This record gives sequence, C-alpha cells and structure tokens, in this order.
Amino acid sequence: MKLNQNTAEGVRASLGKKQMIAIAVVLALGAVGTVSILRLGGSAPAAEEKGDGHGEAKGHGDDEHHGEAKGEKGHKDADSHADGEHHEEAKKGANGGDILGVQRGFSVEMLLAEEGGAPRIKVWVTNAGKPVKITADQMAILLERPGQDPEKISVTVQGGALVSAKTIEEPHLFKGAVSLQAAEGPLSFPFEKDEGAVTMTAEQIKTAGVSIESSGPAQIRTALQLPGEIAFNEDKTAHVVPRVGGVVESVAVSLGQQVTKGQVLAVISSASVSDQRSELQAAQKRLQLTRATYEREKQLFEQRISPQQDVQQAEQAMRESEIAVANARQKLNAIGASPDSSSLNRFELRAPFSGVIVEKHIALGEQVREDVNVFTISDLRSVWAQINVPASSLPQVRIGENVTIRTTAFEQTAIGKVAYVGALIGEQTRTAQARVVVDNPKTAWRPGLFVNVELSAGETQAPVTVTSDAIQTMEGKSIVFVRTASGFAPVPVELGRSDGKRTEVKSGLKAGAQYASSGAFVIKSEAGKASASHAH
Repeated sequence: MKLNQNTAEGVRASLGKKQMIAIAVVLALGAVGTVSILRLGGSAPAAEEKGDGHGEAKGHGDDEHHGEAKGEKGHKDADSHADGEHHEEAKKGANGGDILGVQRGFSVEMLLAEEGGAPRIKVWVTNAGKPVKITADQMAILLERPGQDPEKISVTVQGGALVSAKTIEEPHLFKGAVSLQAAEGPLSFPFEKDEGAVTMTAEQIKTAGVSIESSGPAQIRTALQLPGEIAFNEDKTAHVVPRVGGVVESVAVSLGQQVTKGQVLAVISSASVSDQRSELQAAQKRLQLTRATYEREKQLFEQRISPQQDVQQAEQAMRESEIAVANARQKLNAIGASPDSSSLNRFELRAPFSGVIVEKHIALGEQVREDVNVFTISDLRSVWAQINVPASSLPQVRIGENVTIRTTAFEQTAIGKVAYVGALIGEQTRTAQARVVVDNPKTAWRPGLFVNVELSAGETQAPVTVTSDAIQTMEGKSIVFVRTASGFAPVPVELGRSDGKRTEVKSGLKAGAQYASSGAFVIKSEAGKASASHAH
C-alpha cells in the first residue's frame, strides 16, 4: 500500500508540473498577441465587423488613400477627409451651384441658371461658411469660347447673389474665371463648361474626311440674285395661221416634232384658194391672147397695113393682162399657196422656219378659219430668261451686263447678257421686267423652268471668312465647328456676304481660328447625338 501511495503522489506531482508549464505557455502567447494588437491598432476588429476600411476616417491626418480594391466604399465619408484625396465631381454648394474653390477662406459658388429661357451666371461668395456681401464693382466674370476673343461679363447684385448682366448664349461650351477683389488682394476662381463639345481623335477626324482650315480675310465677290423664269424667245417663235378658210384634209406633223423651214404641216381644201388659182389661170390666158394680138398688130404696122393706133391699143391690152397675171400670182403668194397645183383647192400649210411644234390646234376633217392659230413653232436653240427686278435693284441691272443663270432643278448653269430692261414698274408686283437671251443648243433650258439670275455687283474685302461648306445650321442658328484640343466645338456665327465659295463671318469667330472646312456635316451628326443628353 505505501508503494502504491508513493506512486500516486509521484504521478500527481508530475501532472502538476505539466499543467503549470502549459499555463505558462498560454500566458506567454497571450502577452505576445496583446503587444501585436496594440502595434497594429485597435480599430481592426471594428473595421472587420463593419466590412469598411473607413470606419475611423475622421481620425486620419496623413496622405493615405483608403478604399478596397473594388472601388468606392471607402469614400462614403469623404467630406471628413483631411488627407487631400481627389474627387472627380465638383462639390455642390448650398444654392445648388458648383464650388469653384476656396482661397484665403473665401469660397465661390457658381450656378448657370435658366430662368424664363434666359440663362445667366449666378455667383455666391462666403467666408468661413458665412455669406459675404460683394458689390458689382468687386467682381467680374471672364468667358473664353473656342475661336473667339475673351469676353468680360459684368455682374449685378440680385438678393444675395451676383448675376451676370447679360444672358449666356448656347452652346455653353467655354472656360473662364470669376475674379474677386478682396481686401487682402485679387482672387481668381477658374471654371469650365463643355456642353455640346464633340470629342474626336486625330484618327477619327482623318477617317471622317474632315479638313481643317484657318479663318481669315478674303475677297468676297458680291452678287445680286434675282428670280426668273425661262420663256420662249419671241423673236424666234411663230403662231401659224392658215390665212384661208377650209376643211383639213391631212395633218403631217405632231406635237413636239422638230420641223424644218418649208416643211408641209397640214393640207386644207379651200374654195378661196380655188378661186384665186382660177383667176390666175384666166389672167394667164388673157395675157397669151393680148400678147399674140400685139405681135400681129405690130407686124401689120411694120408692113404699113395697120395704123399705129392699133398697135398701141394692142400693147396696152397686153400690159393690162400682164398686170392681171402678176396680181393673181401675188394673191396666191400672200397666202402661201403655190401657183401651180394638181388641185385648184389644195392649200399646203408650211413651216415658216425650223423649230419645234410646241402647240397644235388642228385635226383631220376640222373646219378652220383663216385667222385661227393652228400651230405654234419655236426655235428652242435660243430662249429668254425673264427677270423680275425690284425698283431698288434697277441701277445694278444694265443692258449688256453679264449674268449667270442657275436652276435648282438640276445641275446646269448658263452665261448670258441682259438684252432688255423694262421702263415700267408693275402696279401689283412693283417690279420691272428684264430679259436675258440664253443660248440653248442642247435644249436643256425649257420654257417654264424657274431659275436664279446672278449679276456681279463687285468685290469687297472681308476681314474674317470661312468656306461656305463649313456653315451648318443647328437649332435655327448658323454655326461653325471650331477645332479644340479634344475635338470640335459648335460656335454660333453671324454671317455676311457670300459668293458661294467663301462666306463672311461678321461676328462669333476671330481671324486665325481653326475650323472644319469640309465634312462638317459629319461633326454635326455627332453633335446631334450629344444634344440628346443635354442638360443644365
């Protein structure tokens, strides 16, 4: 039993030593963990519980950037950061505008507000969070649009804000600065707006076929443009009438047919023509008889058989017969009938000159009068351009002046000279008639075609011009796309004179500005896509 007791006590003593060693090890490890935790910072457990690396961002005063790899959860409390972190979106002020910055304690808030369709710039100034009263003389706004000279905009005081004295026209694409005269010295707060900008790389510009030129001075050939209409050349147009009454036996031509001078147009059976041919034949028979009588009397007189008086009477009768024959022949010639014909009543209506049948009012079997217009023939190788000239433009329209005739119906131009200027002004139209003779060898200028007639009015020097292809229209305004660092900007312009190739820019664009001279419609289409998301 003593052996067993001693053995049990030894075992208990041995177990006690092992437990003490284990406890000591555990205590040592705990001490090491405590030191590690203190070194790493006691906020780690809290961050793990919240799953957010910015649980104690308010306590940061260094330049560390906090946030998880996936992005922006670490910026929820960015307003309390004092470590210079960068945020892309501009801070908003109490009035809904953008905070342009803080300098020497002064903070400037700017808002582009549209009130009643008139956008104006509003500015509020605070110092240490408290509103500051600024007079209009202490502040100015400088705007610089692409392709234009910088513009200084004055302000007026309205309530607690300073408002631009003039409206800010669209597009709102500009950069500028708000200048403030503080007691400590001048301050400048820059800003930028890019509404309506079209972003295009150099490769995209080349692919789109956009050419870039610089605006500059040029000679503009001013021209007077007047409306007109192509008409028949009345000097080469004939209204054909039969000159005899009768029944139409045949019609040899049709409407629109080209005919030559002397060509038979129609055949008419006419009793009056028959009478005149009969009269001619009777006169010719009498002439034969009187001529034979005269020859016989003359021979008898030479033989001293008949007296001279008989010879003279025979000669007089012969002369009267000759006159009767000539008279009958002239009557037939006057109506255009040939003296000789197989049929006494056959009358052939012939073309007076070569031309085109432009009107036809005759049909087979029809009874026609001698004064009715049955055909109209016109030589279309020459036409007239009739011009309506306002009284104010009459001094510039002179006989012999060279003009250019154009039509929008097709690509065709012609050069002519003013041949006539009317002396009277119409009571209703208050315009005078002028006329230009136009050569028309291919008959492309058809009567009834509306045209524009341009008369040169001289050349003048314009200080700022662009190519006419560069002018585009957006929202009812004429614009030019000006080159910027990132692409193009639509710039509204006021246009002046144009000669079709170059156009004068009276305002909106300075000399030397780079612009899209060709392919501007491609940029316009891109700008139209961007305008769908336009918002202020």
